[in-house]
Amino acid sequence: MTYYSQAVHAKGGAMQNCWGFIDGTPRQICRPSVEQENYYSGHKRFHCLKYQSVLYPDGIIVGLKGAFPGRRHDAGIFRESGLYNELEHVANFGPGEKFSLYGDQAYGLMDLLITPYQGRPADLQPYQEQFNQSMKRLRVSVEWGFQKVVGQFAFIDFRKNQKLLMQDVESMYKTTVLLTNCHTCLYGSQTATYFNIVPPNINVYFGIQ
Repeated sequence: MTYYSQAVHAKGGAMQNCWGFIDGTPRQICRPSVEQENYYSGHKRFHCLKYQSVLYPDGIIVGLKGAFPGRRHDAGIFRESGLYNELEHVANFGPGEKFSLYGDQAYGLMDLLITPYQGRPADLQPYQEQFNQSMKRLRVSVEWGFQKVVGQFAFIDFRKNQKLLMQDVESMYKTTVLLTNCHTCLYGSQTATYFNIVPPNINVYFGIQ
């Protein structure tokens, strides 16, 4: 975590203890024939399953949780996922030794999950606005992670092929994330290049050595 947090800070992030970025992604599905209202995202205006994950600065996607019905909000998904309990075991080393994720305002501020200062830019103190802007610029990397999955496996982005009651849509997506991580280990990624970090060897990733 120290290695990752140093890379984030070296890239201009105001945080010195940020080791990854959390976000959710909606994966569009064909309209279900039953309980379709549970899968409809009013924000996105389509039917979908939602997943939550963390992106390391080396481009590896971890902590993938889901699938959740499309109507669920990120904050509720985070609570249900149990990820914070996991963070307390792996990222909390006592007073002054905490490593935190960074996410958008939907998650709410916590010890191990930091979010932007809230308010209009004109109402924030200069240091608060500088913090928000520096971390916002880096947080876009989590979108690169989602985009790489779709770029490598375009079929999961084809709504008519994502039939909830006829296919194991969740396993399909989780498998593509695993394979995308393998690709990152072998060939790198936009995120790894951006943060100037070499992804793990694929044998290390699978714990073979």
